[in-house]
Amino acid sequence: MTYQRAPGRRAPAGIGVVIGKFLPPHAGHSYLIETACAGADRVVVIVCERTDDPVPAQTRAAWLRELHPAATVLVTPDDIPDQQGEATSRAWAARTVELLGRAPDAVFTSEEYGPRYAAAMSARHVAVDPDRRRYPVSGTLVRGDPWRYAQFLAPCVRAWYVRRVAVVGAESTGTTTLAQDLAAHYGCAWVPEYGRAYCEQLLAQAPTIDWRTEDFVHIAGRQQSDEDSMAGHSGRLLICDTDALATSIWHERYLGTPSDQVRALASARSYALYILTGDDIPFVQDGTRDGEHVRGWMTQRFRDELARRDEPWIEVRGDRERRLAEAVARIDQLLAPATARC
Repeated sequence: MTYQRAPGRRAPAGIGVVIGKFLPPHAGHSYLIETACAGADRVVVIVCERTDDPVPAQTRAAWLRELHPAATVLVTPDDIPDQQGEATSRAWAARTVELLGRAPDAVFTSEEYGPRYAAAMSARHVAVDPDRRRYPVSGTLVRGDPWRYAQFLAPCVRAWYVRRVAVVGAESTGTTTLAQDLAAHYGCAWVPEYGRAYCEQLLAQAPTIDWRTEDFVHIAGRQQSDEDSMAGHSGRLLICDTDALATSIWHERYLGTPSDQVRALASARSYALYILTGDDIPFVQDGTRDGEHVRGWMTQRFRDELARRDEPWIEVRGDRERRLAEAVARIDQLLAPATARC
């Protein structure tokens, strides 16, 4: 969605502050920050962090930097006791002055504590839509039912709440077929395998490929980039045809050893579910595949690696209909009690 910027006069000199949890950032927060940007020369957004936050503070800060590049975004521990009125406001005021190196000139909030917090720094308080009339949403409401309030979330934030299912497997084990079947069944988006397109591009230039680690790093990074881009505009479920874990195993296949860079990309990404396609169906040579002799080894490598990860995974075998049925049964459990349709 497009966030509206509050109308205002020429920005006066001074520093404006916006403070909160932004858990997660939503359209109301963006309206608040844009109002601050229209009313101050420099805006500092302070993100409060607790170790048990459902979304890490650094992730929230990164979203805010993406959404509001004109603002400076800082993260600070949320270690000041709440619900103590003036004492809480004074403590946060002291923390703010410490972070900024001086008191701000203006404080922009939508909360009842705003005037107390601003007064403790002798700053001007600007109340921004305190009744939530322009954007009837809150972080609590979003956390309770993200997809009911998805219209108030920017793509980068929406992507956080998407349930991603990765379909992985060795060559000619039906991964793409299953990914397409699942997307059709749920009426949701799916992310094609970038590595295949990249391989076809290289083979169009030369009869063989001289694989290098840089190729696999590029493939893994591009796959994740495509996935994130699609997740920002998809529904609650996204089917991913392969991932960086698969790319890591392919690196082993061609270069003989794992790549620390590719493994790091794989480790940094998690999925709601992995589906491994078994090697029990006939091998089909399409002109680009290595051959049937590597399928067993690769399938076992997937089993080994998936067993080491924290995410749930299943292996599907049998014909196309049986594989789809087994995958659907598991994904339906994943989506319950929410509707299984996108």
